[in-house]
Amino acid sequence: MSTKKAYIKQIKGITFAGKTDSNHWVTMDGPVEFGGSDAGIRPKELLLLGLGGCTGSDVVSILQKKKVNLEDFEINIETEVSDGHPQVFTKLHLEYVFYGKDINMKDVERAIELSQTKYCGVTAMLEKAVEMTHSYRIVPGKQS
Repeated sequence: MSTKKAYIKQIKGITFAGKTDSNHWVTMDGPVEFGGSDAGIRPKELLLLGLGGCTGSDVVSILQKKKVNLEDFEINIETEVSDGHPQVFTKLHLEYVFYGKDINMKDVERAIELSQTKYCGVTAMLEKAVEMTHSYRIVPGKQS
């Protein structure tokens, strides 16, 4: 088992900077009305980006191994948040969007399945607490 570390430093009010073992800094902040500067991403939003980056890198890597020629790729994530505190994600939906010609539906479905059930650690952690669903679209040409 390996160990990962994160370091969070208060900048001012609820503005923070954080870095992990990769030594890349991220600024996190809140709205002005809560003592922030509105100068960075919200911490819960980072979770969504982490989820998208994790599953996206899995899916692209798997499709590259299958020699699928993607012109472009994106993931849209939509979440429902509870009304009361703590305001947590209650539902997450990921929409995978693939752009390109001759993209095989079965290759896409298998890549998503492998990411969701085997490779994406962020999915594995979040699905224990949040109802997660996904869908996909194949668009036969690069968006303009």
